[in-house]
Amino acid sequence: MRKSHPFVPIFDSQSRILILGSLPSVVSCEKGFYYMHPSNRFWKILEEVFQEPVTTYPIPQKKEFLLRNHLALYDVVKSCEIDHSKDQTIRKAKVTDLQKILREAPIEKILFNGKKGYDLFCKAYSDVALPLVLLPSTSAANAQYSFDDLLRLWQKELK
Repeated sequence: MRKSHPFVPIFDSQSRILILGSLPSVVSCEKGFYYMHPSNRFWKILEEVFQEPVTTYPIPQKKEFLLRNHLALYDVVKSCEIDHSKDQTIRKAKVTDLQKILREAPIEKILFNGKKGYDLFCKAYSDVALPLVLLPSTSAANAQYSFDDLLRLWQKELK
């Protein structure tokens, strides 16, 4: 099935860290925002790192939280063929245009929530001279990492 990215990037002129995933899941698309599958650990990780109950926030407050903490959020894939929400099935991917974010925000490093987005980014943006940090995916499908392992790795890069 061909899928297009449904969300706008979250960033402003104070964003210092850009977090990039691959593409929103089916559940996230249905719920209208990034990382909204209840078993995805993304918001729980941010909640622990920043000591703020972000998992309980409605979408507008999640956006405010990201900006207040100088975080930008988007995905690498603009459109692709994909089976359900499985990154390993992504085919014929078109990459998002990240130039606006990189031009308008003082991004200091880019964190990748999983390998697929990282690999696609590296092919399309080989000229970006920023630190690129590949982190384990927060998806529950990435069962080889416990919550504590994820927290330790993500916290190191977010603080």
